[in-house]
Amino acid sequence: MKLGIVGLPNVGKSTLFNAITNAGAESANYPFCTIDPNVGVVAVPDARLDWLSDFYKPKKTTPAVIEFVDIAGLVKGASRGEGLGNKFLANIRETNAIVHVVRCFDDENVIHVEGSTDPVRDIGIIDIELIMADVEMVERRIDKAQKAAKSDKKFLHEVELFTALRDWMNDGNSARSFQCDEEDRAIIATSELLSLKPIIYAANLDEDGFADYQNVSYYKQVEEIAAKEGAQVIPVCAKLEAEIAELDGEEKAMFLEDLGIQESGLDRLIKASYTLLGLISFLTAGEDECRAWTITNGTKAPQAAGKIHTDFERGFIRAEVVAFEDLKANGSMNAAKEKGLVRSEGKEYVMHDGDIVLFRFNV
Repeated sequence: MKLGIVGLPNVGKSTLFNAITNAGAESANYPFCTIDPNVGVVAVPDARLDWLSDFYKPKKTTPAVIEFVDIAGLVKGASRGEGLGNKFLANIRETNAIVHVVRCFDDENVIHVEGSTDPVRDIGIIDIELIMADVEMVERRIDKAQKAAKSDKKFLHEVELFTALRDWMNDGNSARSFQCDEEDRAIIATSELLSLKPIIYAANLDEDGFADYQNVSYYKQVEEIAAKEGAQVIPVCAKLEAEIAELDGEEKAMFLEDLGIQESGLDRLIKASYTLLGLISFLTAGEDECRAWTITNGTKAPQAAGKIHTDFERGFIRAEVVAFEDLKANGSMNAAKEKGLVRSEGKEYVMHDGDIVLFRFNV
C-alpha cells in the first residue's frame, strides 16, 4: 500500500512525514524544500503479530508495511506546471490513496504560502489542481474513445460517459463525487484519475489546539468538508509526532498517556487507511517466521495464498484456518484443534481479518 502525503507548502507535511517514517526528509520554512519525493516504509502495528512472535519465538517476524511518499508542496497552477507541479502530480498518480495535510493553526513565525490560515481555501486549491490535471486526462480519454468508436460502436458509451465526467469536473467537482452505476464506475477507474483517489485529511494542529481539537474552528471546517465527501479526518500535531517518534516502548506509552491519547497519529493514520481502502490482514505463524499479510476484504483463500507465492494459488488444495482470538484463548494450536476450532477451508472460503492460516498446495 502506498500513501501520498500532499498539501500546500509549509503546512507540516514534511515534519509529519519525518515523524512517521524517521526517513529524515528535509523540513525547512520555505516552499519546495522537498524537491524529489521522499519515500519511507513503515511497519503496520499489529498486536496479534506481536503475540504470535512471543508465542512461537520465530527466527524472523515480518509485519505488513505501508509506503509513505512525501510529495513536495503544491501551489496554485500546479496542473499547468507552476512550481514543479507536473512532476508532483505524476508522483501522486502512483499512490493508492492521498493523505492531505491541512494547516489548522496560526503561527506568524511559519510562512503560509497564501498569507493566512484558511483550511477551506487551502483544501480548495489542492482539489482544483488535482481536478484540472484530471480534466486533461479525461479529454485524452474522450479523443481515444472517439477514434475507437469509428470501428467499434461500443466505444460510443465511453465517449458519452467521459464527456459527462469532464463537464462535471469543469464545474469544480471531483471524479469521486460523480454519480454513476457500478459498471460505469469500473470504466472510470481504469483512467487513474487523481481526484478519484480516496482521501484522509490530516488536520495539523499546534499543541494547544490538539489538546482540544473538537473546539478548534479550523478543525471543524475540515471535518465538515470530510463529512460531505465521505472522507476521513484525523487530528494530528506534527510537532508532537516528531517527539513521539524519538521515543520507544514504555517512554512512548507514558508520553501518550500524559497527552491523554491511546495511539500515535501514525497508528491512527494506518487504521484509517486500512478502513478507507477496505484492507484486512491475515497471519502465518511458525518457528521459522511469523508474518502479517495485507489483502482486500473479500479475498478468497486461493488468492490470499497467492500473496505468499504464485505456486500456492496455482496448486491450492485447502487452507487450515484458526481465528487469532481462538488460538490465543486456548493457548496452543493443539488445544484449538481439540475443540474443533481449526477449520479446513476450500477455494470459496472468504478470508477474515486475523485469520491464522496454513495453506496446503501441490504443484
